[in-house]
Amino acid sequence: MIEKLKSELLSISNPKKAEGLKRFFKTAKGQYGEGDIFIGVTVPKLRALALKYSGMSPKEATLLLHSPVHEERLVSLFILIRKFEKGDENEKEWIYSNYLKSTSWINNWDLVDLSADKIVGAYLYDKQKDILYTLAKSSSLWERRISIIATFNFIKKGNCEETFKISEILLNDKHDLIHKAAGWMLREAGKKCSDDLLKEFLLKNYKVMPRTMLRYAIERMPEEIRKTYLYGTA
Repeated sequence: MIEKLKSELLSISNPKKAEGLKRFFKTAKGQYGEGDIFIGVTVPKLRALALKYSGMSPKEATLLLHSPVHEERLVSLFILIRKFEKGDENEKEWIYSNYLKSTSWINNWDLVDLSADKIVGAYLYDKQKDILYTLAKSSSLWERRISIIATFNFIKKGNCEETFKISEILLNDKHDLIHKAAGWMLREAGKKCSDDLLKEFLLKNYKVMPRTMLRYAIERMPEEIRKTYLYGTA
């Protein structure tokens, strides 16, 4: 089934689009996506293929996740999400565990953002969350991003505690992709859980927060309030 899916992906690939995706996802030497291979297939088409090949086993999908081709990795994640959502507890645990064993291949922001909350966050919602704090301190950019994006699952269910705690760990992170992710999750936490909790976090940390993280976190606030944080007068 893997080879059939790969063949179908290749048949709908677009070399011109692939070149644009390579630039967009920063695949040049020294960039965060260095060396990644794109064949030029859009996300809606990948979602449609994931539905078509939803009979693929989790083990097959995980093998596909270990592909050098970006779109093959993304479609495999879409399949794993479907299998996770429909699986029993044993299957959920298997998918979650193997997801964490495969973070070397979940190695760009779209791969993380479209899957971490739906697998890692969904699995951990009613369980101990120590692994998220381990991931937040990882040397891997993508594991750190997984740690904060996974909390989106909790945010959507009205539980924002982990988002604030992990964001605090990430305050000193050097990478812009982490600043953006943490700021985004903080903004969502304020929207879904409590503006007061977000403001409490900001009052404590806004002077030391990376500028990008701060801008993302306060994005939905009135302009006059945003200015007090940006100009240090809050």
